[in-house]
Amino acid sequence: MSNEQLLHQPGTRVIELEIEGMTCASCVSRVERKLGKLDGVEASVNLPLQSAHVTVPAGVTDEQITATVEAAGYKARVRQPHYPSGGAGDLPPGSGGAAVGDHASLDAARQLRPRLILAVILTVPVFAISMFPAFQFANWGWVAGVLALPVVTWAAWPFHRAAAVNARHFASTMDTLVSIGVVAAYAFSAWQLLADPFLTAHPGMEGRQTNDGGLYFEVASVVTTFLLLGRYLEANAKQKAGDALKALLNLGAKDATVLVAGVEHKIPVDQLAVGDVIVVRPGEKIATDGVVIDGSSAVDASLMTGESVPVEVGPDSPVTGATINASGRLLVRATRVGSETTLAQMGRLVSQAQTGKSPIARLADRISAVFVPVVLAIAVATFVAWLLLAGPAVTGAELRSAFTAAVAVLVIACPCALGLATPVGLLTGTGRGAQLGILIKGPQVLEDTRTVDTILLDKTGTVTTGHLAVHGIVAFGPYDKAQVLRFAGALEAASEHPVARAIAAAALAAGNVADDAGRLPAVADFSSAPGGGVTGSVDGHVVTAGRTSWLQENGISLTSGNLDALEAAEAAGATAIWIAVDGRAAGIISLRDSIKPGSAAAISRLRQLGLRPILLTGDNAAVAAEVAAAVGIPAEDVFAGVLPEGKVDAVRKLQAAGATVAMAGDGVNDAAALAQADLGIAMGSGTDVAIEAADLTVMANDLGQVAQAIALSRRTLATIKTNLFWAFFYNAIGIPVAALGLLNPMIAGAAMAASSVLVVGNSLRLRDFGK
Repeated sequence: MSNEQLLHQPGTRVIELEIEGMTCASCVSRVERKLGKLDGVEASVNLPLQSAHVTVPAGVTDEQITATVEAAGYKARVRQPHYPSGGAGDLPPGSGGAAVGDHASLDAARQLRPRLILAVILTVPVFAISMFPAFQFANWGWVAGVLALPVVTWAAWPFHRAAAVNARHFASTMDTLVSIGVVAAYAFSAWQLLADPFLTAHPGMEGRQTNDGGLYFEVASVVTTFLLLGRYLEANAKQKAGDALKALLNLGAKDATVLVAGVEHKIPVDQLAVGDVIVVRPGEKIATDGVVIDGSSAVDASLMTGESVPVEVGPDSPVTGATINASGRLLVRATRVGSETTLAQMGRLVSQAQTGKSPIARLADRISAVFVPVVLAIAVATFVAWLLLAGPAVTGAELRSAFTAAVAVLVIACPCALGLATPVGLLTGTGRGAQLGILIKGPQVLEDTRTVDTILLDKTGTVTTGHLAVHGIVAFGPYDKAQVLRFAGALEAASEHPVARAIAAAALAAGNVADDAGRLPAVADFSSAPGGGVTGSVDGHVVTAGRTSWLQENGISLTSGNLDALEAAEAAGATAIWIAVDGRAAGIISLRDSIKPGSAAAISRLRQLGLRPILLTGDNAAVAAEVAAAVGIPAEDVFAGVLPEGKVDAVRKLQAAGATVAMAGDGVNDAAALAQADLGIAMGSGTDVAIEAADLTVMANDLGQVAQAIALSRRTLATIKTNLFWAFFYNAIGIPVAALGLLNPMIAGAAMAASSVLVVGNSLRLRDFGK
């Protein structure tokens, strides 16, 4: 059963674990396997974040989960309160999954630093006197052994400790390989020295030159130092990988000024309640999501949405927490607080995306699960093979060659890079996306963006501004234009549709339509049909507004003159709405929608990404054709006159023709189509249900960000695949080279450390995307 299915089971909940002690992909696989043995439990473990996202059915306690992880040899604790399926969660403002990995990486770097410093200080002289005769003196081997001892014990303790913990549970990880390799190199050298105390009795007498023995103190020391350096650099780099999400989660205001009975009080933001009235002065952050009830200003939302141009707001305008009031004083009524805010939801979405795994990542985990035991077997086989090839009389030199090859195999094969390849790339890519106002729901989305070849664009609110305005009125006798607008405005004032709001606004603005108090007549018996129209009673008259089909459904006949007027309005590229009074056509109101400034450039960018843009709209063919021509979409790629339920059919039709379809939309009526599409993209200015149904969410109301989101997703996927290629390639080449005796263990240690740093460094390049 998948996580998605589990989340919809009664009583199912999700917990986030902090896990201490994981060092490689083998650890990840082991924890997931152990948790998976609990009935109904599914876990996704993230190595860089040192965390696990665990779906838990009813009847399984948090204590059972943490005990299972601890039984596997790691420390675990529940990081946040669990939340029920479908709930918004109990995350406090500013919390998020990245904090776990960030703190874990910082702690790891601090703990490794003194060990690394000691290792460097002692390894340099050990290496010098072991490798260069000019630095050698009488009995230098004993000095090298003494200097190397703290390096291979205290400095290398993180490797030994992890190996011992796993050994107690009959398991092995990359630390097992490192620990065995380092201990074997030092123990073999110590045994050689004890067997022949005078092996280095005179300056210039290096054992491997004067007899069949050999000392490997420098190998044990240098390998330890290189691996500590690699892990230290890796911890610092992983901390940087989480910087983007950490910065996002720190955007929220810490305090809010609340207006109570005309008196201002400053309180912590976590004490805000829905309905509180907040005072926001110029330059201050808006503390939480809300609606402006007084004042006007420009709001800078660039840190949340990536849009550089401030948005003008006034009474009844929605505002988002963590955005900045650029000019005037605002009074804002809180509508969402705590874990319900847009910022908290963004953090939750990104955190969950970073914890998830794509199919390619799970393949890497399955390989790493058996990787270490296989490498141990290869190392033993290498040692035995070298001895067998030497024949019955094995000399000291041949024993040294067999030992060197086996140690090199152990060191070069550590699967650190394999375990970091996917999660660090995903961590950096999704974090950078959050900075740009792009939310990627999970790793599978990255795979989907690679295969998409067609994108359906909902016209209103996506390609156009969605802000309709009355362009013209045609009246049929006995009514005049003012009467038509009055009836229509009163009726449409009861609807929330963009067309209705535009007509109602035009009626209110016309001084000869509203009464002396600036009000429109009240409407009674109001009803509406999605995609059809509305009807109701205004001043005792039955008023109907909508499409031709809606009028016909309501038994209203149209004359040829009426239809000619409609045709003329639509031919001019306007959206035309019928107004009928008491069963007779009274007039036509024409509305126009403006195209967003960046739509044409965005559609061009989508074509460059290999996508075929298709315009989808409920408007008539003439309006659709005019918009399509303006943004560079050919007439054959326009679906006009599509009702809300028809959007799903449009997606299915393209899929049936062999297309892999993305759908971009922002309304409630887009949700079903977003869910049906292979890749659903919600515009952030849209509704919660549309965002919930989508795979990608762009927080800005900008089509250009849709193209940027697809480009970022593909770039992140390409980075992950590059990481995995080099991780696999490195091990595939390194192991046989080491087994053939062509690789010095010191070089193997440096290469292994470099591979992890290379993978993390390659992922960090995503931080510059879009700059």
